[in-house]
Amino acid sequence: MPASIPDPRALLEATYHAALQATDAGDLVRARLLQPGFPVPTLIAAIGKASLPMLDAALSVYPAARFLALAPDGLTPSPAVQLAVQHGQGEVHVARHPVPDERGVRGAARLLEWVGQLQAGQHLLVLGSGGGSALLCAPWGVTLAQKQALTQELLASGAGIHDLNTVRKHLSRVKGGRLAQAALKRGASVTALLLSDVIGDDPSVIASGPTVPDPTTFADALAVLDRFGLEHPAVRAHLHQGIRGEIPETPKPSSAFATVQTEVIGSNGLLLNAAAAHLKLFGVRAVILGDSFGGEARELAATHANIIRGIYTSGTPAPPPVALISGGETTVTLGSAPGIGGRNQEFALALLLELELEDLGQTLWGLSAGSDGIDGVSTAAGAFLTPDSLMRARALGLDPAVALHCHDSGSFFAALGDALMTGPTGQNLNDLRVLLVL
Repeated sequence: MPASIPDPRALLEATYHAALQATDAGDLVRARLLQPGFPVPTLIAAIGKASLPMLDAALSVYPAARFLALAPDGLTPSPAVQLAVQHGQGEVHVARHPVPDERGVRGAARLLEWVGQLQAGQHLLVLGSGGGSALLCAPWGVTLAQKQALTQELLASGAGIHDLNTVRKHLSRVKGGRLAQAALKRGASVTALLLSDVIGDDPSVIASGPTVPDPTTFADALAVLDRFGLEHPAVRAHLHQGIRGEIPETPKPSSAFATVQTEVIGSNGLLLNAAAAHLKLFGVRAVILGDSFGGEARELAATHANIIRGIYTSGTPAPPPVALISGGETTVTLGSAPGIGGRNQEFALALLLELELEDLGQTLWGLSAGSDGIDGVSTAAGAFLTPDSLMRARALGLDPAVALHCHDSGSFFAALGDALMTGPTGQNLNDLRVLLVL
């Protein structure tokens, strides 16, 4: 282990990019498709923040397959995909995330139309990644405007992805196994390859599980609204219809799904291991704390602050210098006037403040960033922590405590020049936090 690191910030940024490169969405898809016995797809549906790299890889293996992709704003199709679109082989629909829009509705309707044209013996390949819940939007029992308003309120309330997708699945004609169900009705088989952005890698939660039987119910969805104190009469009326049995539940596990194969081919754990491997190349000891951290971002910052205190006081879990690596996905419960930021930048700012009074932050460098390249409502992927972050902030007249209170961490780190700017990465394996305790 080196006694010092010449440029900790550069190492942190390089580690982030190396981890993404080692878990490239296209590479993960291509490796699976090239395994013996993989069924030749008739139709490829690529959905989510990694949809276009996944689709490009699939077309490199199956160049004649018909396809439809639903991708977020800012993600550009490869030349191969663009050429295939020009030749009428497929379509790419770009839509809004995390709140759905009418473009996602049109794309979902088009996909359901194509799936409805499949024939017995044909095969649907679904390439799914996080963000698919918003991008694949087919409102059922409510209007798009009602679904948008509910999504915004759930996000502002700090609802986790499991709660959010429980509701989404019961307001959709395509989520919660319904996409696979539509293909099965045509006699087609289905394979889904997924990149997980959820803690626990549950396929029924990733992109709201369009190919997976749904373990949740209308009653579960209603309980989410009750827990967060959300009214939405039209949504509640629809959910009560389901509870009374007047409209069908999402598909449950049954023999009908025997010809559906769903596999998780990439996860946050893979990303964290790749980061640790990169640090090892530079002689840096890395301790992976885990990939299942959730809850409020500032509460997780307090947990990490306690771990750092343990390093300094007892050398646990390892003596300095050491890199702490963690993943998962936190939430941020917004106030009435939220600023610019996201869960990664909120974590970084909260950690700086947690450690300030004890003077432990003087040898701490860190990076907290989303693997998708977009953190919350900011344009940054995340933020760097440096030993002099707070000193430089106050020299600029910034108040870190006020910024944290107003959930304005994005503005705070942008003013410092400490925001990590990548744009959409074409990947989504949850968050990556690397803290260098020197």
